[in-house]
Amino acid sequence: MILGAKKSKPLMVFLDFDNTITSLDVLDAVIGKFSIDQKWMIHEEAWKEGRIGSRQCLEAQLRSVRVTRANLAKYVKQIPLDPFAAKLFRTLRRRCIPFIIVSDSFTVIIRTILRHHGILQAKVFANELKFKKDRLIPTFPFHSKECRRRCAHCKKVHILEHKDRTTVYVGDGLSDVCPALEADIVFAKDSLASHLETEGKSHTAFSDLGEVCAFFEHAKQKGSFSKIPVYV
Repeated sequence: MILGAKKSKPLMVFLDFDNTITSLDVLDAVIGKFSIDQKWMIHEEAWKEGRIGSRQCLEAQLRSVRVTRANLAKYVKQIPLDPFAAKLFRTLRRRCIPFIIVSDSFTVIIRTILRHHGILQAKVFANELKFKKDRLIPTFPFHSKECRRRCAHCKKVHILEHKDRTTVYVGDGLSDVCPALEADIVFAKDSLASHLETEGKSHTAFSDLGEVCAFFEHAKQKGSFSKIPVYV
């Protein structure tokens, strides 16, 4: 169905990183590559089943990871972006639409990948990493004890801070459910799309960022929208 906007407001875009801007889940790849044992898989299953939150999961998983800052950077530079990621960023800038990357991954990983692909000016809100030789010590500046899904990074806080705008969320996974439920317009794929269907939240399904980019390319006004197709 087509929903028309009652009032045009400036757009504000929020983008997940792993498996949304990138073509795979970077953090899972890092943990799988550099873990000294298979305990991380047990914590991953517990998280997927809802028995632990993502902060508890990440803290437990990273205790098994051994990698220096230099070797981590070398590895993540090989991570491919979605084929249309750079085009999407160019389109948003050209149309004066602000965007923020919100991620349950870590800032140092995200910025290393973006810089490697020539993307230098994106605003990023994510978890943080400290390095102690080959040990990774995570911190969670956006963790909220009130988060009912026990997210390591409470992404919905950033959405709520911009409710004077038409908020657009683009994501793929469990950590994207809370912010997607708060956003005005949602582009969803994979498990996020499944969860939103269960929740009855309107969204537009996508398989790559080319489909998301097309929406912004055809918006009638810079920084605003008139109509968008959504699926319930």
